[in-house]
Amino acid sequence: MINTNDLRAGKAIELDGAPFLVTKFAHVKPGKGPAFVRVTLKNLITGANHERTLRAGDKVARARLDERGATFMYAAGDDYHFMDEESYEEFALSADELGDAARWLKDGTSLKLVSYRGRAVAAEVPTFVELAVAETDAGVRGDTAASGSKAATLETGAVVTVPLFISEGDVIRVDTRTGEYVDRVK
Repeated sequence: MINTNDLRAGKAIELDGAPFLVTKFAHVKPGKGPAFVRVTLKNLITGANHERTLRAGDKVARARLDERGATFMYAAGDDYHFMDEESYEEFALSADELGDAARWLKDGTSLKLVSYRGRAVAAEVPTFVELAVAETDAGVRGDTAASGSKAATLETGAVVTVPLFISEGDVIRVDTRTGEYVDRVK
């Protein structure tokens, strides 16, 4: 059990039988009445965000989340196949279970899988990934008043906005948290 006064962003708690991740936290002391805690929670199973008000000093259950390292091997249809880095066992996850992380996976990518009661609830890919540009239009300088940009499709199928000087075959670094171009690697 964890005291509501000790909640912080990033803590995992269990409410109503479901795991939640605290994304925002505010301890409020009104002029009249008891103090309370206002939290924004992300349901780790459905991905929905909820706001809850909890009484200060109450206890909530800590969610038991398991993390394990995995290496992405290949995709077959809607399933993504991984190898556990400790036991070397193979397992598959669907695109729904992976969520946005599936956009950044190429063969050999290492990531952390977070599971709750044996069910995968989140995949944490590296913050920056290096991917090759599979398709992009030729950028023409002078078409814009400011520095221009264009869309590029990466080897994983993700589409990002890149500067005009990027061409097909270039390897770029992308921030997986925002999906934005960072710099050209090769």
